[in-house]
Amino acid sequence: TTFGNTVYFAIGMFFFDLVWAMALALALNSFMPSLLKLLFRFVFFFPVLTSGAVIALVWRYLFNADLGIINWFLGQFDVPKIPWLISSAWARPSIILATVWNGVGFNMILLLAGLRAIPQSLYEAAEIDGAGRVASFRNITLPLLTPTLFFIMVKGFIGVLQLFDQPYMLTHGGPGDASSTIVMYIYEVGFRSLRLGYASSIALALFVVIVILTLVQFAASGRWVFYR
Repeated sequence: TTFGNTVYFAIGMFFFDLVWAMALALALNSFMPSLLKLLFRFVFFFPVLTSGAVIALVWRYLFNADLGIINWFLGQFDVPKIPWLISSAWARPSIILATVWNGVGFNMILLLAGLRAIPQSLYEAAEIDGAGRVASFRNITLPLLTPTLFFIMVKGFIGVLQLFDQPYMLTHGGPGDASSTIVMYIYEVGFRSLRLGYASSIALALFVVIVILTLVQFAASGRWVFYR
């Protein structure tokens, strides 16, 4: 169960984080006023500098089914109260949302740096050839961003496979084991049940999984990562 939850978090967080970070980076790389760009960078990068446990405590109040501001806002549109953290169907998406919000600013900065490194002359040549924005994004932006995307993917999967603080602070792995992760299970087995040998075995297995996944990503990168 904990392994399945961890895989669910890894896939959900990676795609949600990547789409959100890409949208923010493209917005900041557009002809947005400089002051607004500075405000966006500050607002979305500031959570990266904050402790994950603190962020989780804030979101715990926001997700409160009875007193949380999210349900209050949805109630203004006659949406029934959502049991964000006390329902097995909503607990994992809630953790994904809080965790991605906590770290999306870092990937936004990486993607923004990647966008700034793309020569503007390529877009000008594409425009002369009659390529629209969608074609330019597909044929210029994405291929030249693949080294950055590869770094984000490797870093992201390594990080999310070690996810602990957000689910522990938000749901304590509940309801039941619906949002428990592998690292939480290691903590419960090792420090609560004092089965240190078993906990060490799980930690070693997790290490092996991370190494194998990273090697697979590096092996597959030659097919889709393009270096100028």
